[in-house]
Amino acid sequence: MATNILVAKIWSFCDTLRDDGLGYGDYLEQLTYLLFLKMADENKEQYSIPKGCDWQFLKSTNQIVETYEEVLKTLSKSGGMLNKIFAGALNKIHDSVKLKKLIKLIDEEDWTSKEFDVKGEIYESLLQKNAENSGAGQYFTPRSVITTMVECIQPKPKETISDPSCGTGGFFLGALNYLNKKKLSKSDADFLKFKTFHGWEIEKSTARLCLMNLFLHGVGDLKETPEIEVTDSLKRCEKGEVEDFEKVNIILANPPFGVSSSDIPTIDLKQSKKDGYFLRKDFWVTTSNKQLAFLQHIVTMLKDDGRAAVVLPDNVLFEGGAGETIRKKLLEETSLHTILRLPTGIFYAQGVKANVLFFDKGNATKEIWYYDYRTNIRHTPKRNPLQLEHLSDFIECFSAGNKKKRKETWSPENEIGRWRKYTYKELIARDKTNLDIFWLRDDSLIDLDNLPEPEILLDEIIENIESALVSFKSIKENLE
Repeated sequence: MATNILVAKIWSFCDTLRDDGLGYGDYLEQLTYLLFLKMADENKEQYSIPKGCDWQFLKSTNQIVETYEEVLKTLSKSGGMLNKIFAGALNKIHDSVKLKKLIKLIDEEDWTSKEFDVKGEIYESLLQKNAENSGAGQYFTPRSVITTMVECIQPKPKETISDPSCGTGGFFLGALNYLNKKKLSKSDADFLKFKTFHGWEIEKSTARLCLMNLFLHGVGDLKETPEIEVTDSLKRCEKGEVEDFEKVNIILANPPFGVSSSDIPTIDLKQSKKDGYFLRKDFWVTTSNKQLAFLQHIVTMLKDDGRAAVVLPDNVLFEGGAGETIRKKLLEETSLHTILRLPTGIFYAQGVKANVLFFDKGNATKEIWYYDYRTNIRHTPKRNPLQLEHLSDFIECFSAGNKKKRKETWSPENEIGRWRKYTYKELIARDKTNLDIFWLRDDSLIDLDNLPEPEILLDEIIENIESALVSFKSIKENLE
């Protein structure tokens, strides 16, 4: 059965369960448990499931609800991957008829007989469905953006890859797909399976989905699992700084977009004791802004020759105070060589204006290349989603294999070119080291005879108002 048909078939059953008060996230979590048991049943020689917890026993019992609850309880105490996936697992489907129907729907498919990436794709599609419908994934990173970032970073075998706010593991899957296309030795493949990925996720249920997502794509096994920690990665440093043995080669991330946090990292030991802030000796400045805190954290996580691609909102490029200090330090201590300006309308939350910052640690910034894929570009998550082909020109301009070959497409003679560079001298001379640069003319403000459809104009107005509110909140916090 085609992936989209199977996803639609399984997902449609969620509407039936919603009448019983089961949310989209709860439904996906129950699917995670049942799908795992079905796959284990199809591959018994690889998976050792405790007696009385296997798929065949579950689907044949008459006391389905009671049995399912006992299965979850037993698996949560079984150690290894089982413990991580089923820790704290609870049954949310209390109608025996509906639970049996869901089990039957899953049982009709032979999941492990499908090609490796197909079953993973099905699960990924379910995760995206959850993001679209629940609102929980309002900043769910489009797969096209993830693939673009990975294509530009170009991970190599035996490099470690981290995401300090990994969510359901989208960036890990993007890197995994890239590396699986290479010819890997047995040693490389083992490293990829067990040692490549390191992630942190504050939500236990989301971390569970990340583990299951990786597991479905061949990462880890029942005994050894990838390092996905359920914790706030900003606060995980016991000594107030990231130690050398924890540092990684690559970071791919889309940190939380919330402006402020009640848990504030500080560089001042006295303040950490007096005000209850948590100490980060390796940060440049104290800030309550989550994106600015995560940006500092990401720099500290990288090895000296490490590289990063990070999705960040516009305010990181222009905000004063701590923002200005961080931008200056970022230019001094990393080579911030590329900024991709993303279009609005690609996230499920309105008003989000974001960029991808690409930087390498160890050398200072000499110049920044900008690619403006925002001006005069319109996308929406459902009607006109951003696809990989839309970013293919950026990937070509990026010239990952040899950045010395880069050539501007903008010039005084070609003012519509989207690829342009600015030197460090030009950037540092800007007020507050403002890196929020754009040069293309907005056609909708010029050609009155060729305005977009009213619905598109309304979407843009909403986006601009909500983006302005985020900026005002940030300004207020700086004043306070």
